[in-house]
Amino acid sequence: MHDEEKQITYVVDDHKLCVTKFLSLVNAVWPGVYNEQYSKEALQKTINITAWGNEKLVGCARLLTDGYFFGTITEILVHPDYQGKAIGKQLIDLAWEASPTSLFIGAQPGKEAFFEKAGFTKSIQSFQKKKERRT
Repeated sequence: MHDEEKQITYVVDDHKLCVTKFLSLVNAVWPGVYNEQYSKEALQKTINITAWGNEKLVGCARLLTDGYFFGTITEILVHPDYQGKAIGKQLIDLAWEASPTSLFIGAQPGKEAFFEKAGFTKSIQSFQKKKERRT
């Protein structure tokens, strides 16, 4: 294991996750315009599992669950500079441990193998009806 990998620390249910750091990570993975207040409100509704390289947020998985019937990973993000270091796998494993329910996730095209390797099996087909994101 490289020194850089040893420096990654994980926090489950990270109540101290700052929306500014989260949006910095989001923009590194999915560049766009995101409303800070709406993003902050969204973070308060999920169990946030974070990966930190020193003081830098390098990964985040957001878990949404009703506690009984349904759980989903709304997104899993790993900073491009830190991909390929098993951070995503660790975030998925921690989300699984933290979830009181089975988990569902919609994989983006081309990412299916990542989830299969993490122990997920193909399940229901995902569909989407898109709305413009509030800005």
